Amino acid sequence: MDFNKEIDTRGLNCPLPILRAKKALAELDSGQVLKVVATDPGSMRDFAAFSKQTGHGLLESSEANREYFFYLKKK
Repeated sequence: MDFNKEIDTRGLNCPLPILRAKKALAELDSGQVLKVVATDPGSMRDFAAFSKQTGHGLLESSEANREYFFYLKKK
């Protein structure tokens, strides 16, 4: 998937991945896509809730080798 910016939050636990994503999204224009890489297992639930609460689109979330990948589209 194409994205405009990527942040690496591996090794960080809740709420830091969400806070870093929020900051990165603030730097993007509407419609741009942010890729987030995380290792916190709770991030799957956290990013789904974050998307619902903020209105930013969660385009895709996946897991591979204990890493979690999220693609968020700024509203």
